[in-house]
Amino acid sequence: MGTKHEQILAYIESLPVGSRISVRGIARKLKVSDGTAYRAIKEAELQGWVSAIDRIGTVRIERPQKKNIERLTFAEVVNIVDGTVLGGRAGLHKTLQKFVIGAMQLEAAVRYIEPGSLMIVGNREQVQRVSLEHGAAVLITGGFAASEEVQRLADARQLPLISCSYDTFTTATLINRAIYDRLIKKDILFVEDVLTRQELAVLRRGATVRDYYQLVERTGHARIPVTDDQGRVVGIVTARDVAEAPGDAPIEQYMSRNPHVVSLKTPVASAAHQMVWEGIEILPVVHNRKLVGVISRQDVIKALQLANRQPQMSETVEGLVLNGFEEVAGDDGRLSLIGDVTAQMTGASGTLAMGPLSVLVENCALLCLHRHRKVDMVVENMTLYFIKPVPVDARLEVRARILDLGRRFAKVDVEVYAGQEFSAKAMLTTQVLER
Repeated sequence: MGTKHEQILAYIESLPVGSRISVRGIARKLKVSDGTAYRAIKEAELQGWVSAIDRIGTVRIERPQKKNIERLTFAEVVNIVDGTVLGGRAGLHKTLQKFVIGAMQLEAAVRYIEPGSLMIVGNREQVQRVSLEHGAAVLITGGFAASEEVQRLADARQLPLISCSYDTFTTATLINRAIYDRLIKKDILFVEDVLTRQELAVLRRGATVRDYYQLVERTGHARIPVTDDQGRVVGIVTARDVAEAPGDAPIEQYMSRNPHVVSLKTPVASAAHQMVWEGIEILPVVHNRKLVGVISRQDVIKALQLANRQPQMSETVEGLVLNGFEEVAGDDGRLSLIGDVTAQMTGASGTLAMGPLSVLVENCALLCLHRHRKVDMVVENMTLYFIKPVPVDARLEVRARILDLGRRFAKVDVEVYAGQEFSAKAMLTTQVLER
């Protein structure tokens, strides 16, 4: 049956796209408290099933697929531009394919209007009407309203008619920024992207040690999640846990309780860090508190190696920092990153900010280690001993030198120079991400 929270999520997921949702409506329909309904709606919003719009309410939307994550729904556009919906509310769940700026003659604008597009235009009623007639939503800039005729046409075609107070350039910039952010998220690997949908090796809470050994023999997995009757993870059992246990003993007596778990939306890099720091081989994956799979170190390593070989569609802050730096290898085993401090890397005082400095130090250390051993490593600790302000446009050299390199651990010394002046010093410890 599941918990009330799970029942509400299942109900929301079953609603048709475009349905309006309210806390009171959910509470009355499913006979739950307003607080329970509110928490479930917020969870559905995180899952991408609904979108909250000012002055409209919460609407069931089409969940974007991974390959189309850079596309926005019109409901999301309303939130991005702080807009007001004048008509066509039934189409807010639809997906924006592209946007067109209507700063041209009507005859020229018609060539660019396609179904699913968004026409960004000022107080030009003829362009607004023609856009709706050709299947495009309309975003009116400058705070202008729309005529009753245009509003009726938007309602009839179920195409959103939106008004915002920003000018056309600012509006287009806000939407483009949102699409760009989606592209960055598209490049991030999440657990759901690498999780294989195969038969799970899992034990129920009432199983015995003998059941564990039979499952290990059948599947080859030695680390087995334990779930309750609702499929929620309650523990993990390994061969070490039951090494001296009798065969008819309940598995619940020997399992490790409150195990580390990850969700479908956990970044793969974060899962890798958990595995290294906690010294575990697999992590149970849960969705709505229920077990949906497991992810192993082999899965994580393969995913990270594949991601490193993919072309990047958009740049993160880390990418922008490293973009202007060149890798230079020294004869003594050292490695340097050399480049200029750009304005984007500075803080309010016009000197190199701590964030970009940390990115340079960490990446220089990992590159130096990777040149000596072709293995994947994660930073466990970084200590900054000394730092001096580095001005914008300064020529920066980050030098990494290995102090200790063991089978599983490494220590790296990193020095930073602005021209000939010694500016920062740090030491990093790392762990090898073993298969």
